Amino acid sequence: MSTTTAPTAPPPTPPSTPASAEVHRRPAPRSRWPRWGTVLGWVTMIVILLITLFPFYWMLRTAFSTNSELAAQAANLAPAGFTLDAFRRVFGLTTVEESLAQGGAGGQINFWLYLRNSVIMSTAITVGQVFFSAMAAYAFARLRWPGRDVVFAIFLSALMVPGIFTAIPNFVLIKELGLLNTFPGLVLPTFFMTPFAIFFLRQFFLGIPREIEEAAMIDGASRARLFLRIILPMSSAPIATLAVLTYIQAWNEYFWPLLVGQEDNVRVLTVALGIFRSQTPQGGPDWAGLMAATLVAALPIVLLFVALGRRIVNSIGFTGIK
Repeated sequence: MSTTTAPTAPPPTPPSTPASAEVHRRPAPRSRWPRWGTVLGWVTMIVILLITLFPFYWMLRTAFSTNSELAAQAANLAPAGFTLDAFRRVFGLTTVEESLAQGGAGGQINFWLYLRNSVIMSTAITVGQVFFSAMAAYAFARLRWPGRDVVFAIFLSALMVPGIFTAIPNFVLIKELGLLNTFPGLVLPTFFMTPFAIFFLRQFFLGIPREIEEAAMIDGASRARLFLRIILPMSSAPIATLAVLTYIQAWNEYFWPLLVGQEDNVRVLTVALGIFRSQTPQGGPDWAGLMAATLVAALPIVLLFVALGRRIVNSIGFTGIK
């Protein structure tokens, strides 16, 4: 007796996808033209960049011009009567008669002496402030002592106090100590620390693993050796960033050196430029010479920032400061 098997049903076929659905799933082809929002963003950024850089360009244009042509070609963007005489006057390569003949005001500054004073003041402030701020930041970040967070909060509130409020008390103190017209008088108010420097380094010290410290202490390292041989080398990037920022701020300082440094042996470039502007025997400032001196005085700081600008931005982003 033969047995017959029932024919198996064919497997169900998936429903065919409409051609219109496949078209919807395909990525839309990119347009060769940028979106209006992108174009507007780029235009805005370029306009802001030009507005920001224009004063620096105008300083360059004035420095390479002659005073006699500046007034006649005030609307011209190119240097008016291109010359290097303004830089020769700044570096003391001309006499008073030659300066007057070139259209200058006849005033002179001892540029190299004031440059030396600015270097001494800025270097001393940077070295002292970075080192002592690192010590204070380490105490706030890694040491445990009663009232640490409260003290740090009170200390951090000093960021809200404008510097002008402390200028007069500091001046009276420096005067009573007999430090007027001395380099210690110039650097002492900012030599040891600032709230910003301590906060900046504390943010980085908090991220260092405690296991590293514990391993070093098990090996017999003291706190001082731990700080000098382990913490500071590991924090070279933020310390370098703080040093650059401190040096730039000290270099551009004007008000405090004007109060304390009245004599030539301690007068810095920023104060000297103001005096150079006020020397107007002919009735008008030597604008070309003033812009040339300002350009030469700002050039070291500009080069320093160009060389280390990327490191500064990375370190600030790492510490979370906005």
